[in-house]
Amino acid sequence: MRNLYLEVSSLDQRAVSKFGLSEEIMMEHAALALKAAICRRFPAGLRVLIVCGSGNNGADGLALARLLLGEYDVCVHLPFGASSPLAQLQRSRLEALEINHTEIGNAYDVIVDAMFGSGLSRPLGPTAAEVIDRINAMEGFKIACDVPSGLYPNGTHESHVFRADLTVTMGGLKRGLFSDAAKEVAGEIDSCDLGVPRSFYETPSSWQLLEESDLNLPRRIHASAHKGHYGHLSVVCGEKTGAAVIAGSAALRFGAGLVSLISNENVRIPYELMQSHSLPATTTAIAVGMGLGSEFDDEELAQLLENELPMVLDADILTHPILARLLKRQRIILTPHPKEFTRLLRCCEIADIDVDTLQNDRFGYAERFCTAYPNAVLVLKGSNVIIGHHERFYVNPHGTVALAKGGSGDVLGGLIGALLAQGYEPLDAAVQGSLAHTFGAKSWDRGNYALTPFDLIERITHL
Repeated sequence: MRNLYLEVSSLDQRAVSKFGLSEEIMMEHAALALKAAICRRFPAGLRVLIVCGSGNNGADGLALARLLLGEYDVCVHLPFGASSPLAQLQRSRLEALEINHTEIGNAYDVIVDAMFGSGLSRPLGPTAAEVIDRINAMEGFKIACDVPSGLYPNGTHESHVFRADLTVTMGGLKRGLFSDAAKEVAGEIDSCDLGVPRSFYETPSSWQLLEESDLNLPRRIHASAHKGHYGHLSVVCGEKTGAAVIAGSAALRFGAGLVSLISNENVRIPYELMQSHSLPATTTAIAVGMGLGSEFDDEELAQLLENELPMVLDADILTHPILARLLKRQRIILTPHPKEFTRLLRCCEIADIDVDTLQNDRFGYAERFCTAYPNAVLVLKGSNVIIGHHERFYVNPHGTVALAKGGSGDVLGGLIGALLAQGYEPLDAAVQGSLAHTFGAKSWDRGNYALTPFDLIERITHL
């Protein structure tokens, strides 16, 4: 896991005061990291355009230009001049090397955006918008210095925003780089140290970025175990039987010892799944909501869920009148997509917003919900999944567009339910289920339009 921060200027200031670094030392490390990113990917002699702002992000770009001289054909464009003291210093060093401002040409192998970085706090002016649109339209590998210009700290962005293939971010990881909107513009994200190791530079954060190394699959290690050791998940089967079948199949393939579909009527299901009209006495966790519809009346549903078992709540149950009672439970996981979450916020009287408003502040609304319901675990679906519990939050950035398919959410509910049934704590079940879900999709090696829920379940078995 990596720490995520809303802002890192306080960390920079701490590095100066506590470790005796200077802004210039940190800038040199930033420029060296940018150079290393270019040298790893491109041979010497190629043409590099560096577009620099007037502040310290621009100064990073000017320092990079100096470091690339002699190895690459470097062009520097300064549309706003140099106003900060460090930008003026870096420009004077370039001028001493007889490198001056040039106009943007027509062809470059690498284009570096060093205009605004993480300091953007107001809308872009017409000159900046014009420059961004022009370099976006050019061919060449595009690198953003710290943060793509036009991206705000909260992860929203202007209509004019630099679209990077790679973002080299300085110091701590900025939370805004991992919003759904940023996924369209940040490209691959790399980070660099600024003069001291990350363990010294960073301070604790309530937000964490999940990495591949955090995946911990439910491997079976006891040779004498039997199915009863791995729990019994009961999936409530409503109007859309297929949703429950998908969730149940995912749960069985993810380690649950037994899976039952709870239905009013007999329905056709795969042979490996069991079927019951009441909750089996051996049930250790419940999954409810996927395809639920109005199959059960309120009293039937209340009787079915009148217990203290851990539970994953998805889809239709999130707008059902019984939700208010379920939110009082101790071990529940809610897995809404954005539209469902806006309805949930409205039902809970937290906020009355539309999906666009939510997407502009996913982090903030997730925090508000988890503050209001500290016993619940939230899994807010999206390109970058947000998982929250009380004051702890995780971002899973490994989602792929291949998951944009009906039934993908049912797989997720089944994975999380399987882990709950096996005795995982709700937050751990949410984190591990989400990671398996996304890495299973990432391992899909065919067309990203073709992944089906059962393809996804199969891929997860090979992780």
